[in-house]
Amino acid sequence: MTNITQECPTYYPSEQEFEHPLVYLQKIAPEASKYGICKIVSPIAASNPASFVLTEEKMDFKFNTIVQKYTYHEFEALANRAFSNRFCGKEDLSCLDIEKAFWHEIIHGEKGTVEYGVNVEESAFSSDPDDKLGTSNFNLKNLPRLPQSPLRLVDRKIPGLTDPMLYIGMLFSMFAWHAEDHYLYSINYHHSGANKTWYGVPGSATSQIEKTVLDHVYCNKVLIEHGENGAFQFLAQKTTMFSPDVLLEHNVPVYKAVQKLGEFVITFPNSYHAGFSHGFNCGEAVNFAIGDWFPLGAEASKRYSHLKMVPIIPYEELLCKEALLIYNSSKDSGYKIKPEDTSYRAIALSFLHLIQFYKTSLSRFDSSIKLSSYSNTSLGSVTCSLCNRDCYVAFLLCRKCYSDPICLFHEIVPQNCLCGREHTVFKRNDMLELEDAAKSFQQEKECINALSLTNIFSYNINECVKEHKNKNWRDEKSARRTVNSLGATSKLGTRVANNIKHTVEKNQKKPKNRCRNNVSPSVMSTKRQRVIYNLRKHESELIIKVPAVSSLLATSEKSK
Repeated sequence: MTNITQECPTYYPSEQEFEHPLVYLQKIAPEASKYGICKIVSPIAASNPASFVLTEEKMDFKFNTIVQKYTYHEFEALANRAFSNRFCGKEDLSCLDIEKAFWHEIIHGEKGTVEYGVNVEESAFSSDPDDKLGTSNFNLKNLPRLPQSPLRLVDRKIPGLTDPMLYIGMLFSMFAWHAEDHYLYSINYHHSGANKTWYGVPGSATSQIEKTVLDHVYCNKVLIEHGENGAFQFLAQKTTMFSPDVLLEHNVPVYKAVQKLGEFVITFPNSYHAGFSHGFNCGEAVNFAIGDWFPLGAEASKRYSHLKMVPIIPYEELLCKEALLIYNSSKDSGYKIKPEDTSYRAIALSFLHLIQFYKTSLSRFDSSIKLSSYSNTSLGSVTCSLCNRDCYVAFLLCRKCYSDPICLFHEIVPQNCLCGREHTVFKRNDMLELEDAAKSFQQEKECINALSLTNIFSYNINECVKEHKNKNWRDEKSARRTVNSLGATSKLGTRVANNIKHTVEKNQKKPKNRCRNNVSPSVMSTKRQRVIYNLRKHESELIIKVPAVSSLLATSEKSK
């Protein structure tokens, strides 16, 4: 039993508000994000329930668990038998009774298997044109691609991120503690069946929860060496479950939600969450973003590159494309960014930060005689061979012997490849247009001077863009590096060279038609190097930590 008494807020949009999901979500974000999670009760009911959609509209629908393949009704019967066996036919159990039984089972129960249909690439929203919920913008098949959503610019389907997935559970099916990939939002709809209990930690307490996990959950030297980033990496695998009491005992705020039929649960950027099912149920989830997310997406990209994690979405490309759309639209309509346009301001300032960085970095190469070779490119995003950061605006590459690019975010990059030939700086064909867009945004004085992004989320994301307040577009000074650092000989420079040598040797051993990140070899061509999409997640064991118990292991699958 946990000690959580405070529940997250619940919102009741009108049918008119329900027509514009991203506008409504941005409206409630300042308050709701303080809790990490919130509930939204749909004012519209589905005409065709999930049981009908997954048996009649999609007659061949089946899904896998760790045990076998099931139809919807086969798994429902199995789950109902498991519930009856566990509670001896009792039907008057409260949500608190089931929550108490869940944590008692975790602490004192024997190791066993709970089946869970997770990451099922299908949707239970009806395709019937007369189904109001199915035709609404809150249909999770539609929401990530709405006009206000940056994810509409992702040029392919990514299950769970741009396209929803089903989660068909039974009693005590659980989803482990995690924050969403790239610090994105997520939305989960409860189609049918028993309730789910959710626990959420607000994004303002991210550092606290990671430190608590580091000190009181894992407690091993491997993670301690990597600090909070080590805890982040392990939690990102979605395999760690522990009682919220561990967090409460160390003053980490935790809020609870009991999700019922017809309710949505929203998780906010960089908010950790976990939970479990009260019995047979069917839910559906997908990620999404709005313009306010870009500063946090930049922080996620920075962290991913620090840990050499392969990104799932091309953040830099999305930001540039979104900024150019705003810039070109403003040229045509004469629209000026207003202080109350929080999404536009977040996009503009994130974009200014990115282009200012590249402008400063490229000026360093202009000052270097050996690195004066430039080539324009119309490639999409590629990944840095040293840190896996996605590169869209510019990158460094040796045409002769080193096929993998190097991003410009490294403190010291080699002037020459190991073969002695000069590197070439590749930059986008539309670089001048990107610079023009940045200049246009900077001229919007109210965008900079009236900036107050703290009202978007409950925690301060001004840190992500604070460099712009006093920075002039023509200022060439860089706080991170100078031109002289290019020629410096240091241990860092030696390590970079060694990394390159190691990567070259490793790549030479690989077959030419290699397949990376589950992308087919045909995509991995010389015309599009190191495509950054990592489309699928892997299964592993679930680590469970509860008070008074060092650890328990149970086989499970990952879940949102």
